[in-house]
This record gives sequence, structure tokens and C-alpha cells, in this order.
Amino acid sequence: MRGIPLEERKALGALLERRSQEEVMARIAQFGTAETENFASPPDTAPGALGVLMFNMERGVHLEEIQDFLRDCLDIQPLDLILANELDDGCARSGNKNTARELAQALGLNYAWGLEFIELVNDENGKGFHGNAVFSRWPIRRAGVIRLPEQYNWYFDRQRRIGGRLAVFAELDVGGRPLGAVSIHLENRTHGEGRRAQMETILKAVERELPDMPVILGGDLNTNTFDGRDKEDIGDIAGSPELRRRCLEDVFQFEELLPMAVEAGYEIVPGEPRLTRRKPLPGGDFLPLRLDWILLKGASAEESRMVSTAREDLVYARPGSALAAFTGAELSDHNAVWAMCRLLPV
Repeated sequence: MRGIPLEERKALGALLERRSQEEVMARIAQFGTAETENFASPPDTAPGALGVLMFNMERGVHLEEIQDFLRDCLDIQPLDLILANELDDGCARSGNKNTARELAQALGLNYAWGLEFIELVNDENGKGFHGNAVFSRWPIRRAGVIRLPEQYNWYFDRQRRIGGRLAVFAELDVGGRPLGAVSIHLENRTHGEGRRAQMETILKAVERELPDMPVILGGDLNTNTFDGRDKEDIGDIAGSPELRRRCLEDVFQFEELLPMAVEAGYEIVPGEPRLTRRKPLPGGDFLPLRLDWILLKGASAEESRMVSTAREDLVYARPGSALAAFTGAELSDHNAVWAMCRLLPV
């Protein structure tokens, strides 16, 4: 995706002092399209079920190690479809790489990537682009983005960004059968009602853009059970075992988007409590959260699992690989969610 010169990025950001994100984003064509490449030849035959991974890759900072993880971790095989969040294009923190494109090329996958934010805080960013992606072993017929109603203005955050949350959708050709795939990233700096409004926008767009076909949705839905801006609330939850349990066991009671999706005909995966995000707390502790989900319509999960990205669990790393040499605490601050998904008969 074509970048924007640094001085132009700064000038566009300055407009947000007096104009809305929507007005400024309307001046930037990159927010309205999905970068799409079909690198891979399709498999000879369509399988009875697809291996689907939902993974927030935390900006693709550990890109080589993530490539090894995706190749070598047996708990996420087979791997036919990846719904990914937080992949940089031209950010200094990830080596100014197009992380989605490099990942697709390394794994022999097709991809569609959509722009969520333009980062403004580092002048060393080649582009400062950050977004979400769909990776597929099957051809991508078409792809696009679903922009979500704003729940938080990130320009006035310490991270200072142009943009807002989005979903990336793709229509895949799975052995001649259409399949819709959507990578979603909902807002963390809002309450459950704000996320419900964003998911409602997605479900309506899916009906319009991907009609009459099975659909697999996945993403970091940021189902915290609290408003991510409320530091006092977070502190209360962190200090109470009873309140901490709600973040894993009682999410449906606090996050309206999940029962809304069920009412719209989606199967929610995983069904049982699973820790998918380790939110750091003062003193070295972390708050276990359940943020990452796969949702199915016209398909059903035969099995599913949460796969840890913590270093101590990377025991399958090949000797001499980047993953074996990894010394960080975790590949990502999120675990991955994998499911074997069977498309239902028409």
C-alpha cells in the first residue's frame, strides 16, 4: 500500500486538533481499500474441514519467530486460514517491514490487509501503517474493509494516531465454493455497549458483502468486561479474585456483542473459558483476559484449542531456528486460538 510522506502525515494529524477522525480519514484513500495479493496456487482438493487460527500478532515485532511458530507448532496444524490483528507496514518498531506481505510470502499464503491506524509518534516510521489481515491457502476473490463507529479518538492518546478500528473481509474460493472470512479488531478503550455497536456494524456489513455463503469471523474483540479507559475499575478487578473470574468465566454477562452474535446465528468458539491475553499489572502480575474469538455461521467447530505464545511453552522450536533463539517473555501479549471448522452442507 502506497505510503504517505512524513510531512504530509504530520499535517493530516494536525487537522485532528479541529476536525473529526472521520473527516480526516476521508482525505486518505488508503483507509478505504484492502491490500490484496494471491501468491499461492490453490490445493488440488478441498478438505472436509479447515484449520483456522485467530492470532493477535502484536505488531509483528517478532516476525521471524512468528513464522517459525506458524510452521512448526503442531497444535495449530493444519493451517488453512489465519485471521490476524496488529500487523505493521512501515513502522520502525517492526523494522519498517510490510509484515503481512512478508508473512504471506514466507508461508506461501494469499493475504488481504486493511489499514487501521497511521502512527504519528515516531519520525523514523517509513509509513507508520498498522492494521489487520486475512491469510488464506485458498484464492481471495475479492476483499475490502469495514470501518467501525468510533468509540475512542486515538489522536489524543499517548500513542497519537490517525484512524480507527476496522474489520477486513475476504471472499475465498475453497475448491469452487465461496467462503467469507473476516478479521476483526474491536475497541478496548470503551465499554461493552461500545463494542456491541461495532459488532453490530460488522454483522450488517457481512450480510451485505458476503451473502449466501459460510462465514468465519475472528479477532481480538477486546471483551475485557470493563471499559479499558477506567483505571480504577481495572485496579478493583485485579485486586479481587471474584471479579477476576468474570474476565474468563462470565464474559457473556458483560459483553453484549457475544449473545448478539449467537442470536444472529453464529457459533462462538471457544465455548469454555480460555485465557487469551495476559494484561500486565504493577508488580509483575497479570490480569488473565478472554479477548480472542472465532465465530462461525454455516460452519461448525469440530475441535478447538488455545495455544500459548509464552516462551516457556515454545518447546517444539527447531534447533537453530529464530524461535529456538528467542529470549523474550512471549511472542505476543496474546495467545492464539485454533479451531478445526467444517463447512456445513448447503
